[in-house]
Amino acid sequence: MARIAGVDLPREKQIMFALPYIYGIGRPTAKLICTQASVEPDKIVSELDDDEIARLRSIIDNNDDFEGGLRRSVRSNIQRLIEINSYRGSRHRRGLPVRGQRTKTNARTRRGARRTIAGKRQVTK
Repeated sequence: MARIAGVDLPREKQIMFALPYIYGIGRPTAKLICTQASVEPDKIVSELDDDEIARLRSIIDNNDDFEGGLRRSVRSNIQRLIEINSYRGSRHRRGLPVRGQRTKTNARTRRGARRTIAGKRQVTK
C-alpha cells in the first residue's frame, strides 16, 4: 500500500483517481503531479514501484499546499475571521451557513437535526 503525505492510497484504483484521497488534490492536480513525476495516470497503485512512489512523494511533500499544511492554513483563516469578529466569523462560531444561504428553511446540514419542541402540536379540525 502506498502511503503518501500521511494518507494510505487505495491499492485497486488508478493513481489518477487515488491521489485525490489526499486533501487539496483534485483530478486536474493529480494529472499534473503524474506528469511531473513521469508516472502514467492510468497505472494501478499496487503496480507502482518504489521509485515511482518516491517521485510522487517528493513532489507532494515539497509542496506545502496539500494535506496538513492546507488544513492548518484553512483553520487559521477561519480562526482569524472569528477573532476579528467579522460577520463570516460569527456565522462560523454559531455553526450557521457562511455564504448567504437562507436558514428559515433548509440549512439542515449546518444546523443539525431538527429538534422538536415539547407541548407544540398540530391542531386538527
